[in-house]
Amino acid sequence: MPQDPAERRVVVSGPPRRTGGRASGYYRPRTEIDEQTTLGHTYVRSLMRSQLRAALVVFAVLALLVGPLPLLFAAMPDAHRLEWAVLGFCLYLPLVLLARWYVRRAERNERDFVRLVEDR
Repeated sequence: MPQDPAERRVVVSGPPRRTGGRASGYYRPRTEIDEQTTLGHTYVRSLMRSQLRAALVVFAVLALLVGPLPLLFAAMPDAHRLEWAVLGFCLYLPLVLLARWYVRRAERNERDFVRLVEDR
């Protein structure tokens, strides 16, 4: 008597034709980051490095802009109105522009990173 078709077993002797991830040729950087692989670590480190570079540029410009002011004020001891004018009016616009540049640069870095990591 023949066996019941529900009881038949199928033996697979070859490798699977479809596999997930990198083996199938489909590359997913987001998976690399989620799984914390070396490549994912490199992606995140690259983003952090670009953000740090922007922050150091802002810090350097700020140090060059504000750093010499105490020396300038010490050289002119009777110029209290000048001190307030420089601190209140002359520094305000460069600080706002510097902050605006930093925010735009940080957003651009993040946008570039997302574009790199997004699934195609």
